[in-house]
Amino acid sequence: MIVWENFCSREDTIFCGVFDGHGPNGHLVAKRVRDLLPIKLGADLGMDEGRQTSTSNIKSNGDETGSPGNMGRDAEQNGEYPEIFTALRTSFLRAFNVMDRDLKLHKSIDCFFSGTTAVAVLKQGQNLIIGNLGDSRAILGTRDKDNQLMAVQLTVDLKPNIPSEAQRIRQRRGRIFALPEEPEVARVWLPKYNSPGLAMARAFGDFCLKDYGLISMPEVSYHCVTEKDEFVVLATDGVWDVLSNTEVVSIVNRATSRASAARLLVESAHHAWRARFPTSKIDDCAVVCLFLDTDELSETSSSMARDMTNAVEVSSGQHSNTIQLSTGVSSDVVTAVLTDGDDLSAVDAVAKLVTLTDLPNNASGATQSITTK
Repeated sequence: MIVWENFCSREDTIFCGVFDGHGPNGHLVAKRVRDLLPIKLGADLGMDEGRQTSTSNIKSNGDETGSPGNMGRDAEQNGEYPEIFTALRTSFLRAFNVMDRDLKLHKSIDCFFSGTTAVAVLKQGQNLIIGNLGDSRAILGTRDKDNQLMAVQLTVDLKPNIPSEAQRIRQRRGRIFALPEEPEVARVWLPKYNSPGLAMARAFGDFCLKDYGLISMPEVSYHCVTEKDEFVVLATDGVWDVLSNTEVVSIVNRATSRASAARLLVESAHHAWRARFPTSKIDDCAVVCLFLDTDELSETSSSMARDMTNAVEVSSGQHSNTIQLSTGVSSDVVTAVLTDGDDLSAVDAVAKLVTLTDLPNNASGATQSITTK
């Protein structure tokens, strides 16, 4: 996951993303997307032609007819969204497309049976742009007319059981069925082989299925932040499998501080997994909490401003057993070691302050200059 404040050298802009890898090299795919996707997006945003190109010129590796993302496009064409959304949506589509091509051409990461989801938010002033690929999710914590805190889901879980997604996959000869032991989980399979059984309809990588209906085109949506909106939560499916949207909003709201909100949510998901599936392996949980009342924070100290965004990741897989926090660039800048694999209360955080130099002019630039203090 990544949290990038002052994105594109703009004080009013922040980029957040959560990435959930799967397959033998999923951890490598997720890390590369985490490191390069915001750079590719930022480079595209800096190009004048990127702001003017029509979305019709963006080529995908699949037919998007009838996809959930088309609802956003129709609303955009009807003038329901501000003009800035057209440019930002184009940049999201192009950056995701270029990122997937980068993975396909990568010489040392085999992405044939490996991939990653992605849910990313770009906040620029009061404009919130959400790009979603796969089954991670973004929700909004906001107040209703009675001033009661409520959850609003900002993304659609792009799974094979969505009719429009299933139609595209079957038109491309991909098969969809669930395993007997998991009848509620629809999976995507190759035409003639019972492999790989992917539980999502869109993803980076997974090139074994890209000719059979799996696409890397994100669903891009828009939200205008109001005074009733309090925070956005991005999380992987390990959280949503055991906690509802309403439960997540309630947990974040009762955190004693903003700095502890994401950790409390991960701990709650961890305990819910143990209670509901005591014999199962806990799925990876990554959370970013973005608090939206930035006007108030701008008048506080810099240490308080850094609490505007809070992120925690728990990986129970074979490649990592750490909790990772982020307040600047990427999730490995600030880390907390999980001293006991089953006890999230035994966490001792070690923090570093980070700054990031301007984006490279070349979208393919992969290097970042980081200064620690």
